[in-house]
Amino acid sequence: MQTMILSVVAILLFTVFILMSKIDRLEGRIRNTQQILEQIAAQYDMPENPVNDELRHLINEGKETQAIKRAREALGLSLVEGKQYVDRLKS
Repeated sequence: MQTMILSVVAILLFTVFILMSKIDRLEGRIRNTQQILEQIAAQYDMPENPVNDELRHLINEGKETQAIKRAREALGLSLVEGKQYVDRLKS
């Protein structure tokens, strides 16, 4: 009985490891795609997202948390992505 439980736990751990590895690779591909899109946008002088003005206004008022929340709502970002987006706007 214990060996069966250990086998199931080992299989679950292996599965989690494989999934985490795939997620890590997908996140890398997404970052690469974002960089390519940013380069293309810069090359063709594409206009910024209209929400950026609102976000900069919130940042300048010291309302960074609200800016992150607004970025998440407008752009469908996760909390980490929203924070990163706002940080890029600050620089």
